[in-house]
Amino acid sequence: MVKALGVTLTLALIMQMTVPGARAADAPIELKWAQLMPPIDTANALKPKTFFSGSQPTPDDGAPTPPALPEGGFMSVKRRQPGSNQPPRVVAEYNGKKVKIGGYVVPLDFEATTIKEFLLVPFVGACIHVPPPPANQIVYVKSEKGVEIAGQFDPVWVTGTLKTEPAFTGLADTGYTLDADAVEHRKE
Repeated sequence: MVKALGVTLTLALIMQMTVPGARAADAPIELKWAQLMPPIDTANALKPKTFFSGSQPTPDDGAPTPPALPEGGFMSVKRRQPGSNQPPRVVAEYNGKKVKIGGYVVPLDFEATTIKEFLLVPFVGACIHVPPPPANQIVYVKSEKGVEIAGQFDPVWVTGTLKTEPAFTGLADTGYTLDADAVEHRKE
């Protein structure tokens, strides 16, 4: 009887030690937006320019730089952003990982109040009222079931499998795609 009790206690102890480890492995990685930005390659970094300088990016084809635009005219000319001919800089180690990240919804595909595709952005109004953030700060989210969102400015948590696949939408280019398992309202 004592030997059977010892075996039972040993099995119970082993179960306690292994089950929490298995749960931890299944738990999603909770990401912050800064973690989606890879370290800057200082050798190939673009020279920063001020927003209001009116300066143009240097053409890649060796042509001379166009003259500066007159004051106030820089917003009316569509210009290619420096580095736009390269794929977005992403953190490859998150590819295929289950993650959880908080942000704000910019709907792309919806029926009534159910959203099936949306952009997840780090701050309110991104891609709508202001120029979009960099591609590695926008996540294209697909939800098979669809998500009920009460208000566009309500923060959410999205849990699912992250891929380092860019997506090109009418609003912005993204560096990541996320297949959502769950979208829940976030309490600030």
